[in-house]
Amino acid sequence: MNSIPLLDLKKQYKTIKKDVSAALKGVLEAQSFILGKEVEALEREMAAYCGTKFAVGVASGTDAIQLALRAAGVSALDEVITVPFTFIATAEAISNLGAKPVFVDIDIKTYNMDPALIEKAVTPKTKAIVPVHLYGQAADMDAIMEIAKRRDLKVIEDCAQAIGATYKGKKAGAFGDAGCISFFPSKNLGGFGDGGMVVTDNEELYKQVKLLRVHGSTSKYSHSILGYNSRLDNLQAAVLRVKLKSLDKWAEGRRENAAYYNKQLSKIRGITTPFVRQDCEHVYHQYVILAEDAKRDNLVEFLNSGGIESRVYYPIPLHLQECYRGLGYKKGDFPNSEKASIGTMALPVYPELKRSDKKMIVNKIKEFYSRGG
Repeated sequence: MNSIPLLDLKKQYKTIKKDVSAALKGVLEAQSFILGKEVEALEREMAAYCGTKFAVGVASGTDAIQLALRAAGVSALDEVITVPFTFIATAEAISNLGAKPVFVDIDIKTYNMDPALIEKAVTPKTKAIVPVHLYGQAADMDAIMEIAKRRDLKVIEDCAQAIGATYKGKKAGAFGDAGCISFFPSKNLGGFGDGGMVVTDNEELYKQVKLLRVHGSTSKYSHSILGYNSRLDNLQAAVLRVKLKSLDKWAEGRRENAAYYNKQLSKIRGITTPFVRQDCEHVYHQYVILAEDAKRDNLVEFLNSGGIESRVYYPIPLHLQECYRGLGYKKGDFPNSEKASIGTMALPVYPELKRSDKKMIVNKIKEFYSRGG
């Protein structure tokens, strides 16, 4: 039976194997592994790609958020506004600073933060907003930035899933005080292990993140503040520099696959295909459909049993997670996030998908609905 994974990194690797091998060989021969020339070069290239003045490589996307928040002045007892429909790392980074995540609901069409709900969540303790550019589409940054500037709040963008995505022609990550990128292997720009980056136009924040990532060290054995061990290594940077050259081409391939799905699946009653704002360019880290609540899990099982890997992301929104029980939220507080958690599912969208693969996926979904689910 033909099997279609949600993501096939082996196919991607085959297209760049020669260049990756040469890049890794250079690092191995130099025997320079932690930070170093490859990291410095990647930081320059990423800043240029994202349209920011500075970039700092760190150990993970989670660290990128935490270090950016701390560098922006967030500390214990502060409040930070974010969304409950996201991977836990977004809120976890806030909590690990001793600050309190304050949730606002999402727009059910985009799955991103609903700016209309932010004002009501602001208190005298609010220090920052962390919008998440979920699945590869940027949040409504004009509206978010207007509120932030008026209320004197920092904005740290979670761009883990949205590298290369644009909002009104400008790259995600270049709007707020900082943008935070993940290089986890499954991301559109993924390394061969963990890694992350903070991009910013703010020189002071840039310098602070650079300090924080190396134990707060200004020079060897001299530490001005308590920091972290959060350094991007040269091997990861070398791989990422190779992949960065193909990133836009891969994103275009994802958009082409998404367009095919949209055309075919929009005809099926019971399925809502992704909504893309006219002022955004989506990079489809995930192609996510909203299925009728009662049928989503059955559809996922049907596809998986037929050799097509589909997956549910965030089946329990953060406000209902056990670890956040102490925040006092309850079921029904964020209805759109809860609706998304029980209705959304991701389909394979990686650029190496063959037309026959896409046709098979669509036909299987049509078969499911023709049977009545």
